[in-house]
Amino acid sequence: MMETRSPFLDTIFLLRKNECITLFSSLQEISEKEEMEAGEYFETEFEKERLEFLSDQMSCDQKTAVWAAKVLYHSAQLYLIRDNTEKNLGKLIPEFKGTREVSSILSADLSLRFLPQIIVALNAIDPEDILIKMLEDILAEFHYSGIGYDLDLKYVNWEKELEDKTYRKLYLERIVEKKDYRLAEIPFINKLLIAEFGMHKEAFWRELKIITEENQ
Repeated sequence: MMETRSPFLDTIFLLRKNECITLFSSLQEISEKEEMEAGEYFETEFEKERLEFLSDQMSCDQKTAVWAAKVLYHSAQLYLIRDNTEKNLGKLIPEFKGTREVSSILSADLSLRFLPQIIVALNAIDPEDILIKMLEDILAEFHYSGIGYDLDLKYVNWEKELEDKTYRKLYLERIVEKKDYRLAEIPFINKLLIAEFGMHKEAFWRELKIITEENQ
């Protein structure tokens, strides 16, 4: 599965395997065959990660995983290739049309977890780039993938968002991994984190404030 096949597939395989990305000199159409191969690949990758979070209640949403991979691939290539692309940005970076649920969130994350790094790189070149706003809007919808990146999430209903136990556990673990103070100090999330840490808060995250009604 890792042999050279196409710019799209090579980019996704290399990014997930080595966390590095290849930039090509031109944007190419992604074929249905490539999408099908990518979907099968993400199915396998999802299963590997699902074993880590020990849930048999979720399956890979291949369609969402491929959509996210295309967003990632095109946004990476647009870092380098911008001639005559502005009118096609909506096609290259399409909005999500599926159903947002835990399986689709985790399937999209297989690719979207790398998106913040691309946004940072784009911002370093041109903070006014309209592509940045498009990508931030996607991350705001799939904010599990944006933990550690400064997103506007003031309208999120956290009790509803984190009602699934597996997703809640993964979300909290990534907040701790990324040391995202902004999210960790949201009262509802802070309460969950402190409960998870129990007597071992000092070992997990000594600097994190305990948010109470008095110090909100």
